[in-house]
Amino acid sequence: MNAPHHLADRPPLDWHPEDPVNLANPFPIFARLRDEDPCHWSPRLKSWVITRYEDVKSVCLDKGGQLSSDRLKPFFATMPGPEAERIGSIMRYLTEWMVFKDPPEHTRLRHLASRVFHVKSMHGMRPQIETLTEWLLDRIADRDEFDAVADFAGPLPCLVIMTMLGVDKGDLEKVKRMSDEMALFIGSSRVSADKYDTAEAATKEMAAYFRDLAEDRRQQPRKDLLSELVHLRDGDDRLSEDELVAMCILLLFAGHETTTNHIANGLLSLMRFPDQYRLLRDNPGLANAAVEELLRYDGPSGAQVRLVKQPYTLHGKQLLPGQRMFIMLNAANRDPRAYPDPDRLDIERDGVPHLTFGFGLHICLGFPLARTEGQVAFPALLRRYRMLEPTTAEQPWLNSLVFRGMTSLPVRAVRN
Repeated sequence: MNAPHHLADRPPLDWHPEDPVNLANPFPIFARLRDEDPCHWSPRLKSWVITRYEDVKSVCLDKGGQLSSDRLKPFFATMPGPEAERIGSIMRYLTEWMVFKDPPEHTRLRHLASRVFHVKSMHGMRPQIETLTEWLLDRIADRDEFDAVADFAGPLPCLVIMTMLGVDKGDLEKVKRMSDEMALFIGSSRVSADKYDTAEAATKEMAAYFRDLAEDRRQQPRKDLLSELVHLRDGDDRLSEDELVAMCILLLFAGHETTTNHIANGLLSLMRFPDQYRLLRDNPGLANAAVEELLRYDGPSGAQVRLVKQPYTLHGKQLLPGQRMFIMLNAANRDPRAYPDPDRLDIERDGVPHLTFGFGLHICLGFPLARTEGQVAFPALLRRYRMLEPTTAEQPWLNSLVFRGMTSLPVRAVRN
């Protein structure tokens, strides 16, 4: 049977995730994957790649319990002894992260965390977010050009989660460095030996940092999230010392890495659609809807990973136990089966919820905080500048499937 005419002249699907062209704009290859092979076996990733909205949503829900989020323990189990010893701290703490746990361990940890890190506490951060936003914007107020990542999108979410935890604002550079170095292991498409060593050292350093802070809160509790976690009890249950340290690292890491990318990606999207920039600038009441659309259009989370536990069938393909699945959130968010004209930014769009925060059991615990930060940050930024424009035609994108973001975003300001 001949291929449809609109597919006949296309080259065979050969996805190179690390290709700079695909890193900068993965959406054309995502469209081909959705249309031609929505359950695609990638020989480079040695994994299945899932790209359609309904399929990604279904995998997130995993109603049959056929999938696992614990992708680290099986990976660590295959490592030779000496190599595993080199990343002992990474193995010790990241395997305690609830994002890499299945029920019932995931259920227990999420329940404990949600007793202190909940919607009310996150929404209650809005005044501090507004204050920190204006403080950062005042620091660059007299500059015609600035790096939107280094000067705004990077420090804002980090300062917010540090404030929640009760971490000294003066430690911003140290905390950001440790988190960025850990990201070399967690988010990189390929991890070299030196990246292993760097991430291991950063994990060990951050663990010691939070152990010291936790001991301080035991002796002198304060009104902060860290004190609440240290003294958290649910009947006879509590966080072990390693679980407490791992929880702090996770909240700090997840609480700012993705939100940094959300703000930076969202700003770039608005600059590429100046009519939408002007619409939001002139109508700040659209901030809530705009944040949802910016998260959909070019969200900060490229993919989540699952392991097949039980045989799984999708689009006629047989997925076998032990195989990995990359569920491509940003590909799903541009699926025309879910959204009309999906490649257009429309901050007044109304439709099905995006999948940027995941869905179901593992939906991001901190999504109300990320939303609030965006709802504050974008209108505040646009109030200051009649228009912003990138100073370079191309941006340096992270070489990552898990994170979707830029290392820098130099912009030029057109003042109000």
